[in-house]
Amino acid sequence: MRRRWRFWAGLLALLAVPMAVGEPARGQGLQPAPEDRGTTLVPPLRPLTATDQAQVWSSLPWPLDRQPLLQAIDHSLTYLASPKAAADYQDYRLPEISRDRVWRSLQRLRQLVETSPSQTAFQAALAAEFELYQATGNDDQGTVAFTGYFEPHFRASPVPTAEYRYPLYRRPVDLDTWPQPHPTRVDLEGIDGLQGSQGPLAGLELVWLASRLEAFLVQVQGSAKLVLPDGGVMAVGYAGRTDYPYTSIGRALVEDGKIAAGELSLPRLMAYFADHPDQLDSYLPRNPRFIFFQETPGGDPVGSLRVPVTAGYSIATDKSLMPPGAIALVQFPLPQAVPGGGWINQHTSRLVLDQDTGGAILGPGRVDLFVGSGPEAGAIAGRLHGTGRLFYLLLRP
Repeated sequence: MRRRWRFWAGLLALLAVPMAVGEPARGQGLQPAPEDRGTTLVPPLRPLTATDQAQVWSSLPWPLDRQPLLQAIDHSLTYLASPKAAADYQDYRLPEISRDRVWRSLQRLRQLVETSPSQTAFQAALAAEFELYQATGNDDQGTVAFTGYFEPHFRASPVPTAEYRYPLYRRPVDLDTWPQPHPTRVDLEGIDGLQGSQGPLAGLELVWLASRLEAFLVQVQGSAKLVLPDGGVMAVGYAGRTDYPYTSIGRALVEDGKIAAGELSLPRLMAYFADHPDQLDSYLPRNPRFIFFQETPGGDPVGSLRVPVTAGYSIATDKSLMPPGAIALVQFPLPQAVPGGGWINQHTSRLVLDQDTGGAILGPGRVDLFVGSGPEAGAIAGRLHGTGRLFYLLLRP
């Protein structure tokens, strides 16, 4: 599976938690994993009352640019027609949410997006035909933490040079039989990130980057597009990983007093290591997980459902809890650049498709939004972190 994971995953990937497109598959079927808060098993979703539903429908804008949403719906329909979807829904823990119901919901929603003459008509049709299920969130009150992820673009070389010294590595053919515990990041590439040719990674170099931090960021995100010296572009995607939990270097910097918690952002982290490059040897090895890559055909990133993700319209959630491929309504603070510099958070309500997951996207209180590719998307993803709400739209039985 090619997922390209959170191409910097909301920066909380790097700063706090890694996100989507590149986390390894969890298997063919979903494994029910309800949250246990105290002694009570809390369901990940619950239906809203009629009064609460009316308030949510009235807040939903009619999408002005419908093509990206229609594209995302089509990708989910492709997934739902696959054997993978049949396996994923076989053991889904909420019996009232089936693959067939999700399929029919998307088909009807697609018709409404295409044919509704106005926002009022669109909202009225949704209210009449659909039910809303709300994620219980991280507090059983519906509070959901939002982050963003994107696909980074970096310079790289197909051969090592004095400038390009830090490799990304192919998956070892015998990775599945490596003894436990797996080698750590330091075991594999050394404290300085340059010793991979001296151990089990020798000969597995795929491409070289000029910046050690950029090579690490590609590992955090699981994919990237790399601009080569001849102007060509090489796309790389996730191929496997060592069996360790993710450790956030951003969180480590905060805990060590290097960056104030309120100042933590991707630009701030990048600036810190630009000023203190010697500390890469101290902080990067704290994340023992190591990611392996393969060259991919390029195009749109592929999420955990094995279909492309769409900028602004695909989210990643915990797929042991949330219905894969389903249509969702998210309400969250979206960073917006303002004239003259600076950023503001704009409250946003939007229909999206649930099409990805990630190693740190756990529980009913986490959503990661794919915001696109390249530096502009990275600027948004690096600032997208706040709380909001998550709902799923399903046709009435």
